[in-house]
Amino acid sequence: MSEILRFPEGFLWGTATASFQIEGGIEDRGWSIWDDFCRWPGKVFEGHTGDVADDHYNRYREDVSLMADLGMQAYRFSISWPRILKDGMGDVNESGVDFYDRLVDSLLEAGIIPYVTLYHWDLPWELHRMGSWAARDLAYRFADYTRVVADRLGDRVTNWITHNEPWVVSFLGYWMGVHAPGWQDLGLALQAAHNVLLSHGLAVPILRESNAASRVGITLNLSPAYPASDSDADQDAARRQDGFSNRWFLDPVYKGTYPEDMWTLFSSEVPRVSDGDMEIISAPLDFLGVNYYTRSMVQAGEQGPLRVSSIQPEGEYTQMGWEVYPQGLTDLLVRVEQDYAPGDIYITENGCAYEDELTSEGQVHDSDRTVYLYKHFIAAHRAIAEGVPLKGYFIWSLLDNFEWAFGYSRRFGIVYVDFETLERYPKDSARYCQAVAQANALTVE
Repeated sequence: MSEILRFPEGFLWGTATASFQIEGGIEDRGWSIWDDFCRWPGKVFEGHTGDVADDHYNRYREDVSLMADLGMQAYRFSISWPRILKDGMGDVNESGVDFYDRLVDSLLEAGIIPYVTLYHWDLPWELHRMGSWAARDLAYRFADYTRVVADRLGDRVTNWITHNEPWVVSFLGYWMGVHAPGWQDLGLALQAAHNVLLSHGLAVPILRESNAASRVGITLNLSPAYPASDSDADQDAARRQDGFSNRWFLDPVYKGTYPEDMWTLFSSEVPRVSDGDMEIISAPLDFLGVNYYTRSMVQAGEQGPLRVSSIQPEGEYTQMGWEVYPQGLTDLLVRVEQDYAPGDIYITENGCAYEDELTSEGQVHDSDRTVYLYKHFIAAHRAIAEGVPLKGYFIWSLLDNFEWAFGYSRRFGIVYVDFETLERYPKDSARYCQAVAQANALTVE
């Protein structure tokens, strides 16, 4: 017996991308930390770069048409800081601003609401040379950049996201070294995290001033942490993992303080916090963006400051090695609402990578991705039924693209991209998403 799950009236269905991953157009922007990182031997799969990517810079009209055909009502994309200000500061690159002018106008003409992310990791190289995110001054340079973008686009853009995944920016980039800029220092990573959050807080009033209708949020990648057993040691390990993955960013933004247990744990590595910083960081927001891909399961360990060891439960995994665990999305959304009451919530990224194959007829039968999305749509609906004010769902990603350190070896798109010809081919999952978006409902068997 089938059942129809209907989403609330006005629920937004959309897709998401990031500038460095899809735009290309390197001739019309400055150098970024990811341009540099791509050229470090061994850092990015087969030395792949974002020089061309999906060539969205030249093909954006085609991509907007694709979204419209798929019934997408909103599009979350990011602005390339070095496309606006080639050195991260100074003179405005007018042709770069013109590109986003045209993109926004094309979206609005197609009836698609733009959700604009100001920072999705492509830091201008010159600012990196001046201390990168470990330098406090960068927060103020970000505020200057925000003002330029808001002044130029704020008459048409009313939905803003300051940062995408500060956890990834700081910990993968400055502690683990697997993302740009490739540093490996916990203290610098924690300082970078603080400065990113400070820049977020400084940007909020600037975005509000740009348009009385502006709505401002931040996107955090969150992963619920589950203990491997009921033992006290594993329960404590799960709390430390939660503090590291989730509370280190949620608490400052919504409570104006860092979690006390994690501050004690990080000890001498904690960031320098100036008077007034936490008030700036915790400026009221209109919504929270949640990126969810998988859960964490941990047990007590001895390695590193967290003293946790990750467990891989039996189950299904994507090509990224991430467990498919839809219940984690429900659990996460309910917990965030109960503990932080952030107001409106959007799933700003959710999706999966599988080894897709293009048939000779130009089709991609990605049943694994379709089932993955189906299960996570159900999980989102359950969260709404439990009282979570979930207002929209942005599927990651519109296009197969440059997947950071994995280069072009991982495909997250609902649209297949032939990286030789740059032709686009909607996958079966895209047609499934089209049907769900048009009905604002899904059928559960």
